Amino acid sequence: MTITNDIQYIGVNDHELDLFEGQYEVPNGMAYNSYVILDEKIAVFDTVEARFGEEWLGNLQEALQGRTPNYLVVQHMEPDHSANILAFTKAYPDAQIVASPKAFAMMKNFFGIEVADRQIAVNEGYVLNLGKHELVFFNAPMVHWPEVIVTYDRTEKTLFSADAFGKFGALDIEEDWACEARRYYFGIVGKYGVQVQALLKKMSGYEIERICPLHGPVLAENIGEYLRLYDIWSSYGVESEGVFIAYTSVYGNTKGAAELLASKLEEKGCPKVVLTDLARSDMAEAVEDAFRYGKLVLATTTYNGEIFPFMQEFISHLVGHNYQNRTIGLIENGSWAPMAARVMKGMLEKCKNLTFTETSVKILSALNEESRAQIDALAKELCR
Repeated sequence: MTITNDIQYIGVNDHELDLFEGQYEVPNGMAYNSYVILDEKIAVFDTVEARFGEEWLGNLQEALQGRTPNYLVVQHMEPDHSANILAFTKAYPDAQIVASPKAFAMMKNFFGIEVADRQIAVNEGYVLNLGKHELVFFNAPMVHWPEVIVTYDRTEKTLFSADAFGKFGALDIEEDWACEARRYYFGIVGKYGVQVQALLKKMSGYEIERICPLHGPVLAENIGEYLRLYDIWSSYGVESEGVFIAYTSVYGNTKGAAELLASKLEEKGCPKVVLTDLARSDMAEAVEDAFRYGKLVLATTTYNGEIFPFMQEFISHLVGHNYQNRTIGLIENGSWAPMAARVMKGMLEKCKNLTFTETSVKILSALNEESRAQIDALAKELCR
């Protein structure tokens, strides 16, 4: 794939993978991106997942057209991007490896190799001249590993962004960028919003005409919109006004309460209502929606003195990914000792800037006149 006259795409598509990082469903596969800049000197950006090493080296060889690369830039050491470093060093023994000092330490841990005689350890602001192209490196620690660097090509005004601005999905599948980029961001990068904000601040002084991430498509139009979304996501802002209702239900009574609340919210003109059964939904999508909307309702049962396992897992994901700046409503169900609301609230104590609704709903086994009235009151409060 030709990106510009000098920048070529040499990545691969993976349609064999069912779970990315062993947990995220990827029905449309995954792309492992790699790039090469062809100048007086040649720089290759990152490698690909181990299973695709032969295909990747073939793509690189085709792009080189008989030339030899001078540099391999390693922006991120996660194995889906670094697995073929050793293969590259064997194929091109004279090429130098460009990476952060932490990345070189990780290379020894992952592959048992040291490249002291051919390494260029870069830090903030280091400049590498390829001829016409001038590359500037920026530290991006914890976006989303500590060794990460990103690279700005001053000539092409192109940001090689490592895992930032990535998404799930192979490149031979057409789909909406924001949906799978949002799920990817909050699942994988979302905990590190402060660090993403720091990177965005660094890059704000540079004109960016395209973004080349390590997953997902090259972004070359409406760059401002991608930057706007990343700013919202990484500052834990509200992207869409609405209410997300996440529930678990054993015998259907809690489900009925959640559905009743959804209908009441729609009757009262709430701009968007999303209802999810946590036991039957992709957990990563549920986490994505919790971060997307400004208001969240959690509805579950007391279970073994705690809460239903799928709700416990969901809240654990929220806490682990720095959930904050939201309004929370609670619906609990318990036949003899309801304590779900107290447990959920306790789990969320670690989150910042959460506002709990004045109204909470308590169901004793099944909905009755009193709990229906509480649901109506909760709907009114959420729709203010």
